[in-house]
Amino acid sequence: MAREPHGRQDREERDSEFVDRLVHINRVAKVVKGGRRFGFAALVVVGDQKGRVGFGHGKAREVPEAIRKATEAAKRALIRVPLREGRTLHHDVQGRHGAGKVILRAAPAGTGIIAGGPMRAVFESLGMHDVVAKSLGSSNPYNLVRATFDALKREDSPRSVAARRGLKVSQLQARRGEADGAGADA
Repeated sequence: MAREPHGRQDREERDSEFVDRLVHINRVAKVVKGGRRFGFAALVVVGDQKGRVGFGHGKAREVPEAIRKATEAAKRALIRVPLREGRTLHHDVQGRHGAGKVILRAAPAGTGIIAGGPMRAVFESLGMHDVVAKSLGSSNPYNLVRATFDALKREDSPRSVAARRGLKVSQLQARRGEADGAGADA
């Protein structure tokens, strides 16, 4: 019985944990002497539905090859996003890329994903269950995905904020409660 190399088996197991979503496919034509040569560009979002997500762009003469290249690029560019209770954002955040602007808002349980096409693919791959998102400006899927990633990179968890300030998470959240109470009195 022939055994597989150990690295290849690990890679296949690691790849199987990711879900990939095709966001956009673009057909481009190059005019040459004999007519037109068609090529395809694919935008793919990949995530493990546990807080890691990435996107990739691939170009090839055939659609499946473009998708494969985009998926590989997405797996190389994964980012980790802190989620509150594994379902929503810790705080509201904005992101932009080019003319594409997005606003992401944390939402209570049961809200679902309220977002447009390219952003929805990112949130579903990320494993986020409750979020309200609005895109402003460009509706270009490439810019929207990049703007969404810009916003997600700005997302901060209370644990990282507390570590940066040299506090305990409980102290940080106690201060938050004091600030909310003071705002209600005024």
